[in-house]
Amino acid sequence: MDSAEYERKIASRFATFDQDGNGSIDREDFSAAARAVLAEFGTAARSEKGQALFAGAEAFWQGMAGIADVDGDQRVSREEFITGAAKRLRDSPERFAEIARPFLRAVIAVASEDAAGAGSTPAATARVLRVLGTPGELADQVATALDADGDGRISEEEILKAFAGYCGVEAPDA
Repeated sequence: MDSAEYERKIASRFATFDQDGNGSIDREDFSAAARAVLAEFGTAARSEKGQALFAGAEAFWQGMAGIADVDGDQRVSREEFITGAAKRLRDSPERFAEIARPFLRAVIAVASEDAAGAGSTPAATARVLRVLGTPGELADQVATALDADGDGRISEEEILKAFAGYCGVEAPDA
């Protein structure tokens, strides 16, 4: 993939994070994503899972802001995302895993049908993807593909690797 193609891909990922479509990524975008997931699964914000999801969203926001908010305005512009976040995360996949894992782990716990939160089903994963803005049919296809071994479960590592790939970052070895 050439540089221009890579930048176009990363720019399209910006829209995924910009939940309210206001042209920048901020704390509220991460909170909105958390609220949407909780609503989809009927989980109370004040529950243990709800609080973990909000804490994960905050950690993800703090990590993103820490690597991309160059001007310190508590917003990540499209340009900051393309030139800052994408490059830094691509150069340090371990950092991506570090900032994304708490959020992804909490999403899995909310979407998991077992008490241990040991993974997500393709159907639950598709619901998460749809609520975060992925078109329905594509969400179903992606979720099915994530269950590569066909065991009906998608692990945290499988989700982290796929999310890292989606964001243009190579996932670190588990």
